Amino acid sequence: LVFQPPYSETLKGKKVGLITNHTAVNKKLQTSIELFLQEQDRVKFELVALFAPEHGLHGDTHAGKDVASSKSDEGLPIHSLHGATRRPTAQMLKGISLLVFDIQDIGTRSYTFATTLYYAMEEAAKLHIPVLVLDRPNPINGIIVDGPMLEKELRSFIGYIDVPYCHGMTIGELARFFNEEYKIGCDLHVVPMRGWKRWMNFEDTGLHWIPTSPNIPEATTPCFYPMTGFLGDMRFVSIGIGYTLPFKVVGAPWIHPNKFAAALNARKLPGVFFYPFRFQPMGGSFLAKPCKGALLKITNPQRFLPVTTAYAILSTLKEQYPKEMAKALKELKAKPDSFFKACGTHAIANMLEKEKLPFAKLTAIHAKERQKFLEVRKKYLHPDY
Repeated sequence: LVFQPPYSETLKGKKVGLITNHTAVNKKLQTSIELFLQEQDRVKFELVALFAPEHGLHGDTHAGKDVASSKSDEGLPIHSLHGATRRPTAQMLKGISLLVFDIQDIGTRSYTFATTLYYAMEEAAKLHIPVLVLDRPNPINGIIVDGPMLEKELRSFIGYIDVPYCHGMTIGELARFFNEEYKIGCDLHVVPMRGWKRWMNFEDTGLHWIPTSPNIPEATTPCFYPMTGFLGDMRFVSIGIGYTLPFKVVGAPWIHPNKFAAALNARKLPGVFFYPFRFQPMGGSFLAKPCKGALLKITNPQRFLPVTTAYAILSTLKEQYPKEMAKALKELKAKPDSFFKACGTHAIANMLEKEKLPFAKLTAIHAKERQKFLEVRKKYLHPDY
């Protein structure tokens, strides 16, 4: 759509900087870089620079690692937005008259691609450079809103905007939300998708999934990430990182799989089932250790509640293995950074520490704030979705 009227008018005559990576493909598996180079003469713009987010232009750099600036095969500068700076500098933006953002996000707040967009919008606004966002699906879907909001003191690169952990918005809708609610004042344009509906998860779209990062390999992985992601930051159980099922299992040498899975299934959580499971990680802190626990299965992608499911897992671990949970919480206090920034609140750890049966209290975290968000977000949801 971006190369067709009326959207192509935004490109015409511009020196374009493209913030992208390997995930930006069309149905024919052509990348945005290929297409922008192919269309620039016909539409009459010039692609002059590329910008790479976390994991790099090709997605082969592990989480948190710096990405080096370089040059593309075509000789275009590739400016790293996950290295010496995470914001495009005035020098990087020199000579650029339009920034375009095209990256597939995963639909969860604790992921850096959305922050990269927002940083770019903030810097572009300062220099009066317009920003064009090419919208892409929320791979979980556009219905599910679940989990805590973001506490101000925990705002970071892995969670920059005060939305629920699962917000049910597309990257284009988030861009509009951020621009207005945070008063960035960016000259923002969003090219909408054609054919996407809010009930769809990524598999429903018929599009090709390209792993957004090394541990998000499949189209379904974004649905599991918010169920176990911040649990992994507690480092006392394996969530399948270093195994073939990242984010899709929960296990440890000391868990009784049948008892654990039975207790989780007894909670009758919507749209999810827990299957007793044994596995042996091939990497990470549980390398070669036999782990036992549960394999997570989504039975209804429109009804499951990812963070509520995470609360149930945490609560069941606390109830069945209080000593292990107490030790993990103690270690969290000593090294609090990643867990608290990922989940965006101190309330989860506080509830796990204080409550003997914490599930009900956990699900109530930020319930009122989440309802307010649902009202605010209505004006940013695209009417055709």
